[in-house]
Amino acid sequence: MSVTTGPRRTWGVDDVRALGLTCDLTTAAHVLGIGRTLAFELVRTGAFPVRILRFGRAVRIPVADLLTLLGEAQAPSLATESGQPGPEPGR
Repeated sequence: MSVTTGPRRTWGVDDVRALGLTCDLTTAAHVLGIGRTLAFELVRTGAFPVRILRFGRAVRIPVADLLTLLGEAQAPSLATESGQPGPEPGR
């Protein structure tokens, strides 16, 4: 007996940007088209293809790094909805 999980979600650039500044490892794995188990193995061995952020046992992935890896050089903007630049970091 096989288990089907339905069609895979297709991630567009706007979908990835909408994740915010970081996402969890499972979401990053889906964006990259790899399974959760492989993603955790790659993190464990230090071979995950983008930078990871560790907070205790939690692992977060910078969305800008995912976009760069996928060939989308423009990272999420800090601009406000009015089109004006957001605050400078650290201010």
